[in-house]
Amino acid sequence: MNFRFDIIIEYLPLFLKGTLLTLGISLSAVIIGTVLGLLIGIGKMSKNRAVRIPFICYIDFFRGTPMLVQIFLIHFCVMPIFMQPVNPIVSGITALSLNSAAYIAEIFRAGIQSIDKGQMEAARSLGLTHAQAMRHVIIPQAFKRMIPALGNEFITLLKDSSLAAIIAAPELMYWGRAVQGEYMRVWEPYITVALIYLILTLCLTQILNYVERRFIKQ
Repeated sequence: MNFRFDIIIEYLPLFLKGTLLTLGISLSAVIIGTVLGLLIGIGKMSKNRAVRIPFICYIDFFRGTPMLVQIFLIHFCVMPIFMQPVNPIVSGITALSLNSAAYIAEIFRAGIQSIDKGQMEAARSLGLTHAQAMRHVIIPQAFKRMIPALGNEFITLLKDSSLAAIIAAPELMYWGRAVQGEYMRVWEPYITVALIYLILTLCLTQILNYVERRFIKQ
């Protein structure tokens, strides 16, 4: 096999540009998804059935349908309502955020419910409101237990960001497809893309392991 390094060198600036956009999309989706996930997770634990059902439906939909289908629905059906022309980067961030929120909601729910109920009762007996007890007592303890699961979700989200290429968001995978289309070669662009994703995920794994160790020591 004749592996052409000149193709990689030619497109290297675009690969780097795509990598930065991939990181930007992933980071934005992580932040938005985490905030939404916390709210959705708390909503699902509501004792009021009327409040709980919409959150359950949301989680079931986004966990039960393919990410690619969600991206198409949001980009071609939902986003045109809010902007013209539709920005594929915004569509990608929106789809990833909404999908991630469903999984993070379940992580938060499981983490919060893993804390002994006596913790909430003790906090309430000290005069804290339910919201204050959740904020200062329950969530900090639950967060330590959720770090590994959240880390796995963040890594999955980073890799899933490659699906944004299908709607022409110029992230890393987009440029891999562009090279493949121009030169009709698959080894050079896709091996390069795979290696970059591997480096990103390994670096993120090390960061998450460090954060987990710091929280365990506290």
